[in-house]
Amino acid sequence: MSDAIFHLAVPQNEPVLSYAPGSSERSALQEALRAAKSAPRELPAFINGERVLEGERVSVHPPHETGHTLGHFFRGTQEHVHRAIDAALTAKPAWEATAWDQRAAIFLRAADLLSGPFRARMNAATMLGQSKNAYQAEIDAVAELCDFFRFNAYFLQEIYREQPPHNPSGTWNRLEYRALEGFILAITPFNFTSIAGNLPAAPALCGNTVVWKPAETQIYSAVVIMELFEAAGLPPGVINLIYTDGPEVGDIVFKHPDFAGLHFTGSTKVFQELWREIGQNIATYKTYPRIVGETGGKDFVVAHASADPEQVAVGLVRGAFEFQGQKCSAASRAYLPASLWPEIKRWTLEKTASLQMGTVEEFSNFINAVIDERAFDRIAGYIDAARDNPSVEIIAGGGCDKSAGYFIEPTILLTTDPHSTTMEEEIFGPVLTIYVYDDADWEDTLSLVDTTSPYALTGAVFATDRYVIERASRALRNAAGNFYINDKPTGAVVGQQPFGGARASGTNDKAGSALNLHRWISPRLIKENFVPPVDHRYPFLD
Repeated sequence: MSDAIFHLAVPQNEPVLSYAPGSSERSALQEALRAAKSAPRELPAFINGERVLEGERVSVHPPHETGHTLGHFFRGTQEHVHRAIDAALTAKPAWEATAWDQRAAIFLRAADLLSGPFRARMNAATMLGQSKNAYQAEIDAVAELCDFFRFNAYFLQEIYREQPPHNPSGTWNRLEYRALEGFILAITPFNFTSIAGNLPAAPALCGNTVVWKPAETQIYSAVVIMELFEAAGLPPGVINLIYTDGPEVGDIVFKHPDFAGLHFTGSTKVFQELWREIGQNIATYKTYPRIVGETGGKDFVVAHASADPEQVAVGLVRGAFEFQGQKCSAASRAYLPASLWPEIKRWTLEKTASLQMGTVEEFSNFINAVIDERAFDRIAGYIDAARDNPSVEIIAGGGCDKSAGYFIEPTILLTTDPHSTTMEEEIFGPVLTIYVYDDADWEDTLSLVDTTSPYALTGAVFATDRYVIERASRALRNAAGNFYINDKPTGAVVGQQPFGGARASGTNDKAGSALNLHRWISPRLIKENFVPPVDHRYPFLD
């Protein structure tokens, strides 16, 4: 036992490297890309610290180069789910009893390893497996994941500092923060390596043990995350990575009496199905499970007549087309004033036309491929339907080609119907729909923005008039959990902009803040009476 009270200073955000021509980080990344492509690798599951290569062998290909094989993973079975749960429950007593600073040290070490010797390798895995360009990989797979590890350790320390403010004479009141009773299931998406790492790591930092089921299209970088955890000293069984199909995982996990929580990022429909299944089994569990989810978005940009047209255009292009629009925060619907539309249109089309598209290995490409054929077909279907819609005009892009990779041009639709399909439904691709409103209809437009979509994840307002900004902030108070003023609605940074939305966008538990960690701990109040009474009678009895 240590007799010291340890202290973590407020972390600094991990610097984002430039990867400019001639830079050392660019050379290291290019070498890591070459090494990753030099030979296919086997991608094991990790159960109780053991690498598992069992099950159906499935090939992994870069979305932008489908003819190349990066490696193979092995789709798991129900046995893998049972083994992972058993491993998590077996590891739980020792892990939960480990001092918080020792748990924190593992993830702090993981951050330093990631920012150093693992940096190029993690970026290369994310670029090749998920078709992210160098900058998108850097801000996600390295910078944000480092920030999650460091800031979560700091936030946990601050939670542990919270104690009852008053102790009457003869009494000592104190709070301890226990892990949840049971195991956690983390289900993670393809689009952010940092989310894939954080969803199992955040509960684990709090003393929980985890079964982690990633999206199959993110497995290539998920394996690197597990290798990072191993290198940092994470004990076997604390986080168990499996590749069993989602329904099979849920059928076992959600019927298990020791299921204690779900940490989820993915589609709204899937999250609702999981919540429904948990509810149906609620009498099975030892404790009420914590359900934390971040789901979809139909994120907006609304500009006022006082906005700067070029600033709006940059916000639209970056917000809609970075990582091919495959961000739950991506701008996908815009409301622009008629007085500024000609100039915004000119800037937006000019900037969109300058975006080069192709492989991630060519660093001049801003646009790469969408994640898989299923996503390609769905997005292309929306574009095809727009072509046939008399109220919609394709003013940029619209081209789709999956002959060598899943490439979809950055596409801008102009609609005269604010309730057209692409203004209301989440597409999750490089498609932006614009509606131009009469300047006099500003107030009605704010109401339109608020009521059009069931989601409430991110949104942005562009204006220079402060009264207008204040009015939009009030009117759209519930329309976005992350609200941006004169900025694109993407790019939340851990420690600066805690991320999450409400309505159909999730439980708004704000990843990247102490609010999220609170969901993975169960406080116990301890009252100690130093001088217990020896007379049961109260004064009023006399």
